Amino acid sequence: MNGLYALKPWYADRLSGLRRALAARQVSPDTLTAAGVGCAAGAAAALAWLPAPLAALPVAVLLAARLAFANLDGALARDTGRTTRRGALLNELGDRAADLLVIAGFLPLAPLWLVAVAAFASTLPSWISLAGAAADAPRRNGSPVGKTERCLLAVVAAASGWAVPVLAVVAAGSAVTAVLRAVWVWRVLGRPGADVATGKAAATEKAEVTGEVVPAVATETAEATETAQVPVAEPPAPAPARTTATRRRPTPSPTLNSPPPRPDRGLPLDPGEVSGSITHTRPQSPADRGTQLRGTR
Repeated sequence: MNGLYALKPWYADRLSGLRRALAARQVSPDTLTAAGVGCAAGAAAALAWLPAPLAALPVAVLLAARLAFANLDGALARDTGRTTRRGALLNELGDRAADLLVIAGFLPLAPLWLVAVAAFASTLPSWISLAGAAADAPRRNGSPVGKTERCLLAVVAAASGWAVPVLAVVAAGSAVTAVLRAVWVWRVLGRPGADVATGKAAATEKAEVTGEVVPAVATETAEATETAQVPVAEPPAPAPARTTATRRRPTPSPTLNSPPPRPDRGLPLDPGEVSGSITHTRPQSPADRGTQLRGTR
């Protein structure tokens, strides 16, 4: 059950022409966030200072503008490519400030303790949604007393003067909404595979449904986690290369016909060493040389 929050897409379509005009004039999304807070402050002032029947029209107009600016700032940032983390922070702070300002308009009309309880309870649903988004759960909005319902109840109080009953409904309905969102987030996070599957869903829903800016780190982390869990087929091992055996030429062994190494003693050899075969390996002595010389004369 989303309550009046289900009308947000229809309301966004009605604002498409204004969004294009603002984009053409290069209006900053942060300016629209600040304008929404200003409209909430104006509605609180009208609720506190104007009498019951007369306060209804200005309160209704200013709170409708406050909801319009809350829708336009995020949509304009996405259309113009000016989504930033600081813009997302400013958007959240602006929404919380606007909620508290509207409740503060009841200070002259109801007991202080009831205003304080209603102010605290009205912020609980948003804190639960932000806590769930921090745990990678989709952002939960609406049902049964969300931001839109609280604005409508403030218009009812401005038109009827029933400040105390309206504050009681705001406090009780906001507490019930916070409990329902907490149970829903708890169930989502308890599903198998929620740690991986909800990261990308949270980023998509927050960007497309709530009109809020989501840092790119959230989606990149979810996509990196999904990619890490997908098994990657390993390439087949290459076939062993066929090696060609190289034949080594055998080292020739010494044979009988091979001449032995020639001794080198610094003495002349016998002249009979003229062929391949050695006839004398003994060196000539001086006596042999003399005999040879005598035979040749």
